[in-house]
Amino acid sequence: MRRILSIILLFLSFNTFAQQDYAAEQRKLEERKAAILKEIKEFQTLLNTNKKQERNILAELNEQNKKIKLQTELINNSQKQIRTLSNDIYVNTLAANKLRRELAVLKDDYAKTIVKSYKSRSEQNRIMFILSSNNFLQAYKRMQYIKQYAKYRKSQGDEIRAKFEELERISAHMEAQKNKQQVVQNEQQNQRKELEVEKGKQTELMNLVKKDSKKYSSQIKTKQQETKKIDQQIKAIIKKIIEEENRKRREEEAQRKREEEARNAKSGTKTTSKPTVTTTSSAGKFDMTPEEKALATSFSNNRGRLPWPVEKGYISSRYGTVKHPEYDIEYENHGIEISTEKGSTVRSVFEGEVSQIQVIGNSRTVFIRHGEYITVYQNLASVSVSKGQKVSTKQKIGTVGTNFEGASVLKFLITKNSDYNNPQSWLSAK
Repeated sequence: MRRILSIILLFLSFNTFAQQDYAAEQRKLEERKAAILKEIKEFQTLLNTNKKQERNILAELNEQNKKIKLQTELINNSQKQIRTLSNDIYVNTLAANKLRRELAVLKDDYAKTIVKSYKSRSEQNRIMFILSSNNFLQAYKRMQYIKQYAKYRKSQGDEIRAKFEELERISAHMEAQKNKQQVVQNEQQNQRKELEVEKGKQTELMNLVKKDSKKYSSQIKTKQQETKKIDQQIKAIIKKIIEEENRKRREEEAQRKREEEARNAKSGTKTTSKPTVTTTSSAGKFDMTPEEKALATSFSNNRGRLPWPVEKGYISSRYGTVKHPEYDIEYENHGIEISTEKGSTVRSVFEGEVSQIQVIGNSRTVFIRHGEYITVYQNLASVSVSKGQKVSTKQKIGTVGTNFEGASVLKFLITKNSDYNNPQSWLSAK
């Protein structure tokens, strides 16, 4: 009996853990769904805000591609939800079927026990059963048997009741999951319809582009050249920042040594102090003080949790190789481009010091140092900080400007020393 109960408890525990895993997976998918819907809503709001009188087909096509990617991601997320719900329903169906079989066996055994008890229900029969014992020990054992038999009957009833309750709970859970699955399937159908509408708009835009292929090809190449030129300028400025900071640290260290030697010479003490700056032999790397090392470590520990440099927006151009969907044109993008509302506030993603403010192209660019890391905010219409100023996380550093297409776009870059990093991997999920 104990062995049977142990097996049942083990099965119920396994089923509970499986349900918890499915529930956790469903929560993650629901959270991702909410995030995608929020991103789509913000994206649509920005599109409505940034509409211009003069139509820009290339910008529209880029935005349409973004909408299709979001809609496709939403459909894929719904598909994962349906699959998770189906798995959960399948596991619970197996559990329910097993419980029904066990209940059938228990009911049959319990019925036989009741019949047997009914036949020997007379109190006189139980007394005679005890009195007919050959000795006291046998009488005692028979009394214990009667007690254990009564306890066994009660445990059978309790077990049947517990299984009934478990079966009802599983059945209710399956019904809820089936209803939820139907809702998700209906949502997915609507999402697929919306995707087809967006793809139709994309086709119309691409046909417009094809009609004036030379014109748009030229515009794309211009953007490619402009992006490449800006990235080269930014890389040169970062290299210069590192060289200037290292030179300044060496001069400060040399001055400190001279002052210490002068004090020691005056007092007759031998110089034994250690340098306050760690120098590096590799070119393109910062020589850092202990404080700067601590700041760099703090910045690194916040990877994936940094706030966005603008409060609202979406990534309209990603890091790495950017390839146009229509033309055989591609270029390397060392940062990300974030489309946002006109005149949006640009803010520092982490505490640090403003190393440089430069005019690149027709806009301003702010460089903020965080130990061995630099964050770059390019395409600012106005700047509200100055070189050498200490800034805090989310502090306003300026406002976003417009690019040559007339869109409000911030280009955001992160480097470790002079090496580019993918900014998207550093920013928190919206």
